[in-house]
Amino acid sequence: MKMWLSVLMLTVISWLMKGSAPLVIGSRKLPPRVVGVTALTAPVLLAGLIVTDLGGAGWRDVDWTTLVGVGAAGGLSVTPKVPMLAAVAGGIVVTALLRLSL
Repeated sequence: MKMWLSVLMLTVISWLMKGSAPLVIGSRKLPPRVVGVTALTAPVLLAGLIVTDLGGAGWRDVDWTTLVGVGAAGGLSVTPKVPMLAAVAGGIVVTALLRLSL
């Protein structure tokens, strides 16, 4: 429940930030470095939420196959020309193959 509440809060904050940015910035262009950092903020927050949720109460109970699958999906998603749906499918396949082999 806490994770979904966090996701909801981040969604609302994201909408407010995206809606207020044109009002604050106006027609000025942001420096390329600021655009790069801003573009990486959402994936980093999402990765933190996923790892926190996978870790649960302690790292002893982590399903490592799921963690490796999420890592594979993340690695595929940053590969050029790989659609997000294919990256998620790749993560699912990696997780399934690991669970079958273990």
